[in-house]
Amino acid sequence: MVARRLRADGVAALSGASGCRAPLAGMAGQFRSYVWDPLLILSQIVLMQTVYYGSLGLWLALVDALMRSSPSLDQMFDAEILGFSTPPGRLSMMSFVLNALTCALGLLYFIRRGKQCLDFTVTVHFFHLLGCWLYSSRFPSALTWWLVQAVCIALMAVIGEYLCMRTQLKEIPLSSAPKSSV
Repeated sequence: MVARRLRADGVAALSGASGCRAPLAGMAGQFRSYVWDPLLILSQIVLMQTVYYGSLGLWLALVDALMRSSPSLDQMFDAEILGFSTPPGRLSMMSFVLNALTCALGLLYFIRRGKQCLDFTVTVHFFHLLGCWLYSSRFPSALTWWLVQAVCIALMAVIGEYLCMRTQLKEIPLSSAPKSSV
């Protein structure tokens, strides 16, 4: 049952059986109306961190299986591991780059807003910086670590934004009737 109610601010709204209210007036000129929801933002941050570390763990496990080496948290959190001089360092860098591509898909499926991709990308990498700092008890100072993180931020943000914008710009069908050629 849908009932018409007047909100406290004087705007008429529809209230359905689910208790959700949809404003009838005051939305002219807006595509979507977003309300700041800290619980949603925090859950998206936790979800993107989970995607980041889960997919990074899978990529590193694949690299470890190829190299026949034992997995270690150092591969994820020690800034000194990444480097161009050793094969494990190069493969770890490749894992981080592939992880950026995987996380761009995470932005597409879980964030879904092109203009929020950079925000969530920087947030994920900021928390990774804090994790590396806490794990190794020193601030990451290796130039290769910073270069890899910068490349990963750029890839994840740009590809994630491209994918989200492509999805947002799809045509919205207005009717299911077949088109007539006039």
